[in-house]
Amino acid sequence: MTDTPELARLRHIGWRDVALPDDPRRLARVVAQHRAGYEVHDGSSAFNAQPAGAFLKRGLDPSLRPAVGDFVFLDHASHPVIEAVLPRRSVLTRAAAGERYERQIIATNIDYVLVLTGLDGDFNPSRIERYLTLVEGSGARPVVLLGKADTGVDVDGAIAALAPRLPADAVVHAINAKDPATVDLLAPYLGPGMSAVLVGSSGAGKSTLTNTLLGEERMATGAVRTHDSRGRHTTTHRALLSLPAGGCLIDTPGMRELKLTGEENLDLFADIETLAAQCRFADCSHGNEPGCAIQAALASGELSPQRWRNYLKLHEEREEQAATLEARLKRKPAVKPGGKPRRGGWSRDDD
Repeated sequence: MTDTPELARLRHIGWRDVALPDDPRRLARVVAQHRAGYEVHDGSSAFNAQPAGAFLKRGLDPSLRPAVGDFVFLDHASHPVIEAVLPRRSVLTRAAAGERYERQIIATNIDYVLVLTGLDGDFNPSRIERYLTLVEGSGARPVVLLGKADTGVDVDGAIAALAPRLPADAVVHAINAKDPATVDLLAPYLGPGMSAVLVGSSGAGKSTLTNTLLGEERMATGAVRTHDSRGRHTTTHRALLSLPAGGCLIDTPGMRELKLTGEENLDLFADIETLAAQCRFADCSHGNEPGCAIQAALASGELSPQRWRNYLKLHEEREEQAATLEARLKRKPAVKPGGKPRRGGWSRDDD
């Protein structure tokens, strides 16, 4: 079945459905967010739009506001207003930096999360595990990209070190972000109608890879520090870009802090959970107790000490964040666009 001209136009911004919504309002996708408002794209052109007043209410959960990757309905005014956010098929979030608990959306309506790390001083299997833990439950699939594979590093050694810490079906590619051949390598994740978000530390090569995928030097790039391979934030905000291959890529600033939200399942460490269930005592602390399956796995080499330590760290952080989230929800009534908060629940304006 051939798309209508309007559907074909929306495919350029990642519209996946076979039909258009039954709504007279204008359909677009959020491609950038600025302090002064949003930039949206309707498949033909990009333009600015302002959020409706309902999205500006104090106390509104930030996750209910428009975010990069969202499909939205706009009015038909000469200065468009975002009136509604369409249901999201996937959402990648993290807890915002700082002491105050708040979930921050990284990207929405994505099919893949491209986790880029350099094979230099940036290479850190524990951080890759943290990224994959955040991807769990997002509705998107992770793809690990090991960049700077052309710099004389031990690529095979890095992959061997990473393999025991990832699921058997994990997708890992070693790449040279400047090589045009990388475009073909990543084509399965960036084809027509697909959307991916690119994440990684500053200096990992995200802007360089983005330029290669775009086929032009559109994103600013910078050198990394020699002592730790970190770079400056050449990307200052999230931006959704249409690629020549037909897909959409959301480029993001380097993230120095990757805090869990408290809602992760830690599925990446399912093998450790299985081992813990085999301990002789149900309340085993995995220290010096007899019959501890965790200690036996550590002694035999089945479980690496580094992975065990990272699991403990992430598990403790997840539990702390979950407790903080629960306390916050009990303390503060929720607010939704168009709804009226009340003690114990919602008014009839609820969905």
